[in-house]
Amino acid sequence: MLLRSAGVCFAMVLATLAIVPVRAQDVPGIEICTVEKTMERRTSCLQSNVDFLQKTITKLNLDHQQKLDAAGRQIDALKTTVAGLQKTLGDLQAAQAKIAEDVKKKQDAPPKDAAK
Repeated sequence: MLLRSAGVCFAMVLATLAIVPVRAQDVPGIEICTVEKTMERRTSCLQSNVDFLQKTITKLNLDHQQKLDAAGRQIDALKTTVAGLQKTLGDLQAAQAKIAEDVKKKQDAPPKDAAK
């Protein structure tokens, strides 16, 4: 009984595969061209490899250039931020120096009550 149900399942799988057309896909990549017997096929294989490598290099160059451009923009933004922070720090240091100077003047000034 178990064999019969397994056979039915196998038959159903085969029927499903027979209905669905299976097409081969040419996946781009490096091929081994030494297995080709004729010179035309070997040349075609080598040209396919060259085309694949050129496309890959072009894609990688574009990706890296985009990353470099993004990094450059980020560096420029950070430079602007640092310049703004330096200006703020200078302003705060100037204000702190003024406050310290005012405090020193108040300490050095004679008390108003002592003059009477």
